[in-house]
Amino acid sequence: MFAFDLSSSSIVYRHNQLVPYRPASNEKLTVAVTALDRLGPQSRIPTEVLGEGRLNSAGVWRGRLILKGYGDPWLKSSRGLVRLAAQVKAAGIVKVTGRILGDESYFDSVRVGPGWKPTFYKEESPPLSALVVNRAHLGDHMVDEPARAAARLFKRALVAAGVAVPSRVAKGLAGPTAVLVARVRSRSLSALVGRMDLASDNFFAEMLLKRLGARIRGNGTTAAGARVVRAELRARGVNMTGVRIADGSGLSSYDRLTARAIGQLLISAVSDSAISSSFVASLPIAGVSGTLKDRMERLPAYRHVFAKTGTTNRASALSGYVTTRYVFAILQNGNPIPYWYARRAQDRFAQVLAGAA
Repeated sequence: MFAFDLSSSSIVYRHNQLVPYRPASNEKLTVAVTALDRLGPQSRIPTEVLGEGRLNSAGVWRGRLILKGYGDPWLKSSRGLVRLAAQVKAAGIVKVTGRILGDESYFDSVRVGPGWKPTFYKEESPPLSALVVNRAHLGDHMVDEPARAAARLFKRALVAAGVAVPSRVAKGLAGPTAVLVARVRSRSLSALVGRMDLASDNFFAEMLLKRLGARIRGNGTTAAGARVVRAELRARGVNMTGVRIADGSGLSSYDRLTARAIGQLLISAVSDSAISSSFVASLPIAGVSGTLKDRMERLPAYRHVFAKTGTTNRASALSGYVTTRYVFAILQNGNPIPYWYARRAQDRFAQVLAGAA
């Protein structure tokens, strides 16, 4: 445990602060800070339609269209694909002779994070891909090949927009001669981070981690993204003793953080004017929102604690801020851990800090 008074710049409590623990979803704090800093709160993730072929005077695209993703975890057929199809139609295309392809090559094709239990696939996160629409759902079924499913959904959107297309869709790659036909952009990165932290969304965390790897290191893998996060922590002066960043969500059995490391990260983030407002706004509010909506529903903590939860059968965590005065980090591990007792202890600790704020 670790608690720090921002007003006096002093540690007010510490216990096993340098012991490495499984962080559960407190791991997402490292992704949130890194993504906001390295990519920018107002940055957006594109999804493009690329064309290989040519458009004739009759509005026929003689060739194929490729839907290419760059890691937008919030891409929906009802919003993004409809807008892309409308842009294709507005470009004068009324018919496509070639296939509709889904291109997921911006990331690797590994669908899960390292150190995940087999049951985490689809149960805790949809399959990871640079091109995922509707969280990899076709109707009420979650698919194994998100890019192929995205191409199928895009074909449907084109038909609905009045563009005739062949029935065949496939997963494929856009070639070097492909030209841009249409583009949409995601919601702002601050909104994506907000969704990740408020709902503790594992899928968003892993997609943002791969996005970091692709953008910063030119390699859309979990390992590359983890290297970016570790570099961010070191740059912010975080004590890396015992710290292991394996994935973005905290599902990995390899992840380790210390209460001191989380506390130092939180202190750095709230002191950074470029990201502090977006970062703090992403956190659940006690008794009000996200994973804290039904916790600390009474004063003094009510509405005054902004914190990220974390829960697995081996770990429970709560780390964040009490008003603008205190930073705190609580990591608890067990085999298994009785999460209801762990949460009760965490809430009492936050209540004590809130009473002193």
